[in-house]
Amino acid sequence: MNRETVVTEALDLLDDVGLETVSTRRLAKRLGVEQPSLYYHFRTKKDLLAAMAQAAMAPHADAPLPSAEDDWRAWFLENSRSFRRTLLMRRDGARLHAGSTPTGDLDRIRHKMAFLVSSGVPEREAQMAMLAAGRYTVGCVLEEQADTDSPDADDLPDDVPVLDPETAFEAGLALILSGLEQHTAASGPASAAPSPS
Repeated sequence: MNRETVVTEALDLLDDVGLETVSTRRLAKRLGVEQPSLYYHFRTKKDLLAAMAQAAMAPHADAPLPSAEDDWRAWFLENSRSFRRTLLMRRDGARLHAGSTPTGDLDRIRHKMAFLVSSGVPEREAQMAMLAAGRYTVGCVLEEQADTDSPDADDLPDDVPVLDPETAFEAGLALILSGLEQHTAASGPASAAPSPS
């Protein structure tokens, strides 16, 4: 048993029972070991959850980084869509991710920010838009994965729009992008990063 095996089994347990029911006792039983042996790899349950969150984000974290010739608008949309798809891959994926710190992802985040700034997006607006899009995506997936008894569309008044989760997500994401485009246009050419000399 190694650290990777523990995390893989913990994520499978998450899919089976949900985040509320994941425990080191259940995980040890699943692995066929005594509970204290897990502490060799993870000192606390919090450490285990952090490793699970990082592993669960691998499909998004391994996605290609933007290159200079990419359109920043199309990339911004796809980056958020990739994040959403990844959160949805795991039961309670958004809850697992919420509050986690992307310590292993800092170089990628810096690259993404540098790409937006070099594409003409003001740095402050790029930071705020990435933060807003990330939190918006987590919120949307939290709602989507919530175990609630949502009212049936037939039970709602006629003037209440009913959107499927993906359509609703895309509508809000388009509004975030629209706001970022407006701020970028208002800042003018001066916002573009200077060419290297």
